[in-house]
Amino acid sequence: MNYSNDNNGTSSSAIPQKTSSKFGQWLKTSLTARLVMVGFLTLVLLIPLSYINGLIRERAARQTNVIHEINSKWGEHVMVYGPLLKLPYKSYSEKRTYNEKTKTHTTEIETKLKHAYIFPETLDVQADVASKTLKRGNYESVVYSANLDFNGFFSSPNLELKGIKQEDILWDKATFIVKTSNLKGIKGAIKINVAATDYAFETNYNTFDRGTNHDLDILESSFLNTADLPIASDNTMSYSFKMAYNGSEGLQIIPIGKTTTLGMTSNWANPSFNGEFLPNDQTKTITKDGFSADWKVTHLNRAFSQQHIDLIPDLDQYAFGIKFLIMVNEFQQSERSAKYGFLVIGLTFLLFFLIQTLSKINIHPFQYLMIGLALTMFYTLLVSISEHSNFLKAYIIAGGSVITLITLYSKSVLKNRKFPLFIGASLTALYSFIFVIIQLENYALLVGSIGLFTILAIVMFVSRKIDWNNG
Repeated sequence: MNYSNDNNGTSSSAIPQKTSSKFGQWLKTSLTARLVMVGFLTLVLLIPLSYINGLIRERAARQTNVIHEINSKWGEHVMVYGPLLKLPYKSYSEKRTYNEKTKTHTTEIETKLKHAYIFPETLDVQADVASKTLKRGNYESVVYSANLDFNGFFSSPNLELKGIKQEDILWDKATFIVKTSNLKGIKGAIKINVAATDYAFETNYNTFDRGTNHDLDILESSFLNTADLPIASDNTMSYSFKMAYNGSEGLQIIPIGKTTTLGMTSNWANPSFNGEFLPNDQTKTITKDGFSADWKVTHLNRAFSQQHIDLIPDLDQYAFGIKFLIMVNEFQQSERSAKYGFLVIGLTFLLFFLIQTLSKINIHPFQYLMIGLALTMFYTLLVSISEHSNFLKAYIIAGGSVITLITLYSKSVLKNRKFPLFIGASLTALYSFIFVIIQLENYALLVGSIGLFTILAIVMFVSRKIDWNNG
């Protein structure tokens, strides 16, 4: 078979081979091709990063479940308020009926039993809280044992302004009520002392309209030994009672007294004062051995009255007190760290790209991929190690391992010592910068913005020597 030659004597079958060779050479030397390849690999590595974020969320959910299990067995968050004076009274209404046979109307008086709820004039609560941590496996929760001492007095109730006559009140059926979110955590019997007489509290689920405050249970104490309230000569009725709790996470009360004071001491060194009211800042003390705080709330500071008819409004929004915090949440910090994964991979690839471009050293896409996978391994190491240690140690071990691995691998790729040492130092600075951002709260955005601006300025300064028109 004969083949025709062109004027230069070149075979036509050599043209595709020459074109393929030029395309391969372009892929190796073109800046555009390198940038596309680096960008593509960065996007590909988002896939394992998403799986790592899912792993962190899964482990955090596992921590939440274990903490909830610990708290449910020991005793959960405590919200308590009382005592309230519950006064039954008779209410009258007319009922008109029509008789078809006699063609006349008859009127009947119906009597119904309703209740009035009276809040105390003063409420003083002293809380002594001994807190500790309980661990299960790699997780821990804050629990406490609290002793609460309630004191105060009621003024003689006057319900005539509410349209209730004194003779319609059933004084012999008056009761005290204490509401709480944690019946399970109560330790021992509870008795309220009124006029030198003790009255025992009992749980009473069905005697209260549970349409409001549905998450609170009822303790009720009846005046079994008297047919009238023990009002003193000054028209007041003093009371006192004590409660002991096993609880977890937090302790709150609601200021139902016309004047409410709360004093709290604890051995927990990391309190979070939460709720509607904050403690007195001048007397509050927090040390490594615990804290001491006191609150004072008057009726002018909250929008509900001292007397309520038929039912009690939902008062949960007025609760205040303390939340016991474990300051370091490893999974939360790991999740924040993983959010910077794309930035770490992108900046590291950019660093290798600049070295490759300026030094004319060829780096294969597979080598970029290995470096990227090593960077993603940092987060799995961080999560797994932090479950058995604190976050700082886990971060140092994971970061040190990845930096060492990439530095040694860079030595074999770049064929010298100068660039790998520079890469190791750059990664150390980058991971240190991210750690600082994670620890900051109020200044995280400011520090992060300044840091990224600085990195951009450095990249712009270094890349100014690159001939972008060649490729």
